[in-house]
Amino acid sequence: MAALMISENGMQWFAFLLVGTIGFLSYFLPSICAFVRHHPQKISILLLNFFLGWSIVGWVIALVWAFKKAEPATVVVVQQPAPPYR
Repeated sequence: MAALMISENGMQWFAFLLVGTIGFLSYFLPSICAFVRHHPQKISILLLNFFLGWSIVGWVIALVWAFKKAEPATVVVVQQPAPPYR
């Protein structure tokens, strides 16, 4: 009987750890995706996910942002005439 109680307790711990791990990974899925994809705003996505991930809206925004393709920066070059030579 004692062996049965130990195995039931062990199964409860296993189930607790399994559910906790799945919950943790699900909560931070947007951040994980951003880091795996080397998103340039990965820290901002992590902070949004950490502070507002508990709300469905914050989690969805972080997930969409993590999968949004980063647009390259636009560089504008303005050429000025050379100063007159003296």
